[in-house]
Amino acid sequence: MYTLLRDLRRLRRQLALPPADRPASLAIRHVDAGSCNGCEHELTMTAGPHYDMQRYGLGIVASPRHADVLLVTGTVTTRMLEPLLVAYHAMPEPRTVAALGNCALGRDVLGSEQEFAGAVTEILPVDLMIPGCPPSPEDIARALRTLIDRGPPRGPDTGE
Repeated sequence: MYTLLRDLRRLRRQLALPPADRPASLAIRHVDAGSCNGCEHELTMTAGPHYDMQRYGLGIVASPRHADVLLVTGTVTTRMLEPLLVAYHAMPEPRTVAALGNCALGRDVLGSEQEFAGAVTEILPVDLMIPGCPPSPEDIARALRTLIDRGPPRGPDTGE
């Protein structure tokens, strides 16, 4: 396998092929900010053999420092507000945020209001919204694939 990849790299250089205009992969950091775990079960299914997110270059990482996308489930509770902000600020620029499920979007929230800090959309700049209670694995995989199709996110200093 290593020899094949090395030969492909050499061939790309010899043919002077331009670099890819979109990222080949995205690293996703998932944060459960206060959900019922319905979205987490469906998200787990996207990594299984039927949906297989990794074949599209989408993978879950353990650290926000390695992440391109912050995927947030659940409405943000008062206890998870600070850890969510810490994870967001630990990500390298440019940051992309995806809100997964109706709770993250501030809809159909269960629980007492005094425990909620708000919807993810009220706390962080959300680039991708995936509605549903919970959304199907197919909807999650399709929405996350759109992030790759969009190309690299624009940074704050690019002037774009």
